Amino acid sequence: MTNKIQPKALTEIEASQYICMSRSFLAQARMDGNRDNRTPAPPFIKIGRSVRYLREDLDRWLDAFMKLEHLGQH
Repeated sequence: MTNKIQPKALTEIEASQYICMSRSFLAQARMDGNRDNRTPAPPFIKIGRSVRYLREDLDRWLDAFMKLEHLGQH
């Protein structure tokens, strides 16, 4: 029986795949911060020069964009 360890912190490549966004989006969003009319960056941590994303933070970030009903329905 093989147990695969699920990392708590994801690399930029892993995070981009997890949220289905490009690596360039993540890099640009980190640099832009939370400017008006821009999609805010998901929370991230830096360990030295390495950027990491926590899976729980990415889940919360995605949930913040969830629509409860379709805009076209009345």
